Amino acid sequence: MPEQTPSSPSQPVLSDRLRAIFAGVTSRAGETVHGWGVHPDWITIAGLIVVGVGAFFIARGEFLPAAILLLISLPLDALDGAVARAMKRKDRRGAVLDSTLDRYADSLIFIGFAYYFASIGNLGYMIVALVSLTGTFAVSYTRARAGEADLSVKIGIFSRFERIVTLLVILFIPQLIELGMWVLAIGTNFTALQRLWYVYKHLDKDVT
Repeated sequence: MPEQTPSSPSQPVLSDRLRAIFAGVTSRAGETVHGWGVHPDWITIAGLIVVGVGAFFIARGEFLPAAILLLISLPLDALDGAVARAMKRKDRRGAVLDSTLDRYADSLIFIGFAYYFASIGNLGYMIVALVSLTGTFAVSYTRARAGEADLSVKIGIFSRFERIVTLLVILFIPQLIELGMWVLAIGTNFTALQRLWYVYKHLDKDVT
């Protein structure tokens, strides 16, 4: 059996490109916040709390404050990593915490939508919201499992950045909420299948 070598990274998603463009800004912000003595894990936890409050407003059908809170959470999501780099953090606990709390944040948002639709008696869209949550988890899970096998998987038309943009649009423009739910449900699950197919084609391809 030939020795398996890590596959070359797949094409970066849009969020990676934007992260590279704003790397200088986030780096300076990270150094500044680190100088204040703020630990990156605190920022990660604060980000989850902000999203959690936003999800509460989603469940109540109060979409504007939810949109504002979700918008506030975005720089926090980038800042924790920048602070960790500024402090030259060596352990991997922060990355695990960040990834785990991101999944909790996704859950809170879509549970908020599911509760909202259930509260107005729209059980069909409650299910669509839960299908969106399932697809969101599948996108992240496929990448994580592939990463354990040294295969980088960042492809897909609907990564986390696209999900956040769609959520912000429907929260700021509630008239688009039903259309947005379908976009999220289809987009996330399609991306999960894209990644699964990529893994199927590239993982263990040299094993005979």
